[in-house]
Amino acid sequence: MTRPVAVIAGASGFVGGALRTALVDEGYDVRLVGRSGPDGRWSDPESLRRVVDGADLLINLAGKSVNCRYTDANRDEILRSRVETTRLLREAVTDAAAPPALWLNAGTATIYRYAMDRPQTEAEGELGSGFSVDVARTWEEEFFAGDLPATRRASLRMAIVLGGGPATRLLVRLARLGLGGPQYDGPWFPHRRYRGIGPHPTGNGRAPTHRSRGRQRFSWIHIDDVVGSVRFIRDHPEIAGPVNLAAPDPIDNTTLMETLRRLVGAPVGLPAWRFMLEPAMWVLRTEPELVLKSRWVLPGVLEDAGYRFAHAEAGLALADVVGRLSPARDSAAEAAARLG
Repeated sequence: MTRPVAVIAGASGFVGGALRTALVDEGYDVRLVGRSGPDGRWSDPESLRRVVDGADLLINLAGKSVNCRYTDANRDEILRSRVETTRLLREAVTDAAAPPALWLNAGTATIYRYAMDRPQTEAEGELGSGFSVDVARTWEEEFFAGDLPATRRASLRMAIVLGGGPATRLLVRLARLGLGGPQYDGPWFPHRRYRGIGPHPTGNGRAPTHRSRGRQRFSWIHIDDVVGSVRFIRDHPEIAGPVNLAAPDPIDNTTLMETLRRLVGAPVGLPAWRFMLEPAMWVLRTEPELVLKSRWVLPGVLEDAGYRFAHAEAGLALADVVGRLSPARDSAAEAAARLG
């Protein structure tokens, strides 16, 4: 029998690697798209058309990491790398004789506004403004542009992914070093790194400041449920459009850091105010927004369709990833036991 074909663009990262392994284990013939292939190359539109033609599933995860300073050059590349790759794939799908039945495009839960008053769902969520939101909105507009009658499309609005990726490793390391206290927003010198971008930039150009008191919301999803959600969407043809990939148990920043400290056995965790975070993040060449924005997102579409999360509780999910990342290779059960 002919094996099903999956195409993954941008498979070199943490999420892409997990999806590639899962699909290979399911018996898929996986084709990869990237700057240098091996099966399709961004610089060669004809190779993109060949690689998607006859595929059953297309997953696009391509885009420059947002774990960087938002310099003008990085801002432009963050937007371009998402929008241009999505456009190239859309043109390839349009030209394909046998286009893929399902196209899943990466997105981000950062598309929603800073929220501490109520959670954001696909049906009732409100989009925010400024650089990160403009990138997410323009990305989705490109993805859903045009008419692809033979291809179902879903945009994966992913929350922070817990697992072996860089975000989780950084948080766990901070907790182990005794730096795992809450992060507090507050005043800072004005700058324009977060100003709007794209064809319809939003916001007033100034960096927002919130008195979060460490209670900014932290929406997350375990890497196992990213894989599980992809399978679930594939198997449920009624699902299309934006889909929040976020667990049903968002927590706040203070609870997140307290849980991590308990899991790694750190007796203290120094808090960090914005005036401390800004120079530290400058040294680390990243942005405070990544830990200070309140992302409160719920998986309305997935839950309404009946998806059951493998990791639905924040504490147990964090225990699982800390167990996987432990130098002593603690099991998830041993890590969870520290929660009491």
